[in-house]
Amino acid sequence: MIPGCLPDEKDQSHPMWLYVASLIGLYYLFRWYREKQVVSNLEDKYVFITGCDSGFGNQLAKQLDLRGLRVLAACLTEKGAEQLRHQTSDRVKTVILDVTKTESITAAAQWVKECVGNKGLWGLVNNAGIVLPHICTEMMTKEILTKTLNVNLIGLIEVTLNMLPMIRQARGRIVNVCSILGRMAAFSTAYCSSKFGVEAFSDCLRLEMQYFGVKVCIIEPGYFKTNLTNEETFVENFKKSWNDCSVEIKESYGQEFFEKTLNFIKVIMKRCCRNLNLVTDCMEHALTCSYPRYRYSAGWDAQFLYIPMSYLPTRLLDYLLSKNLQKPAHAI
Repeated sequence: MIPGCLPDEKDQSHPMWLYVASLIGLYYLFRWYREKQVVSNLEDKYVFITGCDSGFGNQLAKQLDLRGLRVLAACLTEKGAEQLRHQTSDRVKTVILDVTKTESITAAAQWVKECVGNKGLWGLVNNAGIVLPHICTEMMTKEILTKTLNVNLIGLIEVTLNMLPMIRQARGRIVNVCSILGRMAAFSTAYCSSKFGVEAFSDCLRLEMQYFGVKVCIIEPGYFKTNLTNEETFVENFKKSWNDCSVEIKESYGQEFFEKTLNFIKVIMKRCCRNLNLVTDCMEHALTCSYPRYRYSAGWDAQFLYIPMSYLPTRLLDYLLSKNLQKPAHAI
């Protein structure tokens, strides 16, 4: 630069971008370091998991068993509980739990209290859930909505409230399994409503429990291949939803609407990820890391498609989602 001349703006821009890039790099380095810190004495800690018959809960129980934690696994059926016991060490204990029944939850909580003694409960993983698919909101029945909310939301809340004193005692963790459909509602009104409720409950609970040293984490998986996303079950429920609705509604939407919507769902089911570890690794991290994240996006579709889409303006998001929706026969 010639003495006495003003510095060129282009020369000044490089240091600024360098500072910003350095700060971003330092932030991610610091976060990586914090998230590598592991809680001590894991072998003395108890974790209660719901929905362990299959899927994420079953996989997590085995995973935590290998890490040396004491797993209290809740299964809906005795068959599921027996299979899990045969596949794990004696550190895993099982109990039968129906999250829709208060007496079952109360009995399970008493059993957990006897197991943990004065150590308290380190971790609660609310994983139990159901999907009762229906073609569209107008074809959703009160029975579908009630069953879905009872398992996915009300049952989750009741289990949490019964376990909370033991979790506060241990200054432990609550891990609630939600969904990307708890951030971006589409394609299943009952399921989305229940998962939006889980998000709200978790956010409220996290704020309140911080004063007791309890951390609340949310897992938001994308589409994964489990019993909940079984194609045969989905097709059966879709057909039932269509057959049970009134003639007037069928005429308004049309047979073509039903068939094309069904084909679209079949495509989604075939694309579901089979690597359940992408989800259970997030659960394990939330339970064992000294500084867990508040939210975990599990799966490539969640991280790079659905979660980013959830931040879009509503008008733009509706436009993009509508591209995958079949128009009813009597659409204007």
